[in-house]
Amino acid sequence: MQYSVRPTAPTRPCEAPHAALPPIRMFTPSALLAVFATVPDPRSRYGVRFALSAILALAVAAILSNHLSVLAIAQWGAMQHPDLLQTLGFPDGVTPHQSTLQRLFRKLDPDSLSAALTRYFATMPTVASTGERPRGSQGVAIDGKAQRGRLTFAAAGCPVHALSAFLHEHGIVLAHEPIDYDEQTDKAEAELTVAPALLARVDWHGRVLTGDALFCQRALCQQVLDAGGDYLLIVKENQPTLHEDIRLLFAPPVGSLPLDDRREAQTIDHGHGRHNDRRHLVASTDLVGYSDWPGLAQVFRLARTWQEHGLTKGEVRYGITSLPPTIAEEKKLYSALLRVMLWPFRISALSHSFGIPFRRA
Repeated sequence: MQYSVRPTAPTRPCEAPHAALPPIRMFTPSALLAVFATVPDPRSRYGVRFALSAILALAVAAILSNHLSVLAIAQWGAMQHPDLLQTLGFPDGVTPHQSTLQRLFRKLDPDSLSAALTRYFATMPTVASTGERPRGSQGVAIDGKAQRGRLTFAAAGCPVHALSAFLHEHGIVLAHEPIDYDEQTDKAEAELTVAPALLARVDWHGRVLTGDALFCQRALCQQVLDAGGDYLLIVKENQPTLHEDIRLLFAPPVGSLPLDDRREAQTIDHGHGRHNDRRHLVASTDLVGYSDWPGLAQVFRLARTWQEHGLTKGEVRYGITSLPPTIAEEKKLYSALLRVMLWPFRISALSHSFGIPFRRA
């Protein structure tokens, strides 16, 4: 990948492109058992052979080993060495059968499980610290996703959807809100309905809200700003006035004056069957003071062209951010934009693989 940056302002020293991240605490069997010990056990206390914390720890270990179904989890547990099973909470080396796991997971309260994991992740130094997080140092993406493996085979709650807040650099789901909607309710409208509640559950100090154009809403941007955060969002026709203002700023009529502030960055990449994949980012603060969008600090245009199967293709996207140019430098802004557009394909939540609904239908 090749960078060519053409600043119009005096250059200044750049930070290291890959600054060392603080170490993130790893999961250990003892830590898993302690976390899951706080989850209420839905089973009757009579005849319980396996501890709930041990079963959940076993499920996590199996999922991390790419055993994703309930049957695969049971089979993985039965194949492990007794010493490993003892560290997971099975002192006699015997693990539960598939039917036991299935019955338990159906009764398990997903909100309690989510709360326990959220409390655990909140104790991590890189997640919990607020005063030490510089402005714009962490990106939090929000998006609605259907639960993995769920099909619409009944009218009562399948598939199960949730709106999740996903921490980019650490791959952690900070919080999620169930989405309840029926055939008469639009999915996008349902996501916007629960978005304020999800944002209220996240500590936004030093963090940046990212997401697709659906979440480019005045109220959501203002909520994040009031909570001490920033935003970086794609703008499409769902905000027609803002979209047209940005488009005209970067593609003005013939005879218009040039931009007072114009900063550019360009990359050229090859791979995934695409050649000469060029991405050209242009950012400007010229719309500040003209637009009344909450906290607007700069706008940008990302133009992309590439060759695929002998054809030249292209697309143009516009966006806004509350981060000033002193923080969102061209290369940083470009990297953040790639995460905004690619993160939905990487997001994974623990409960997706469990097959446990976010809210029982």
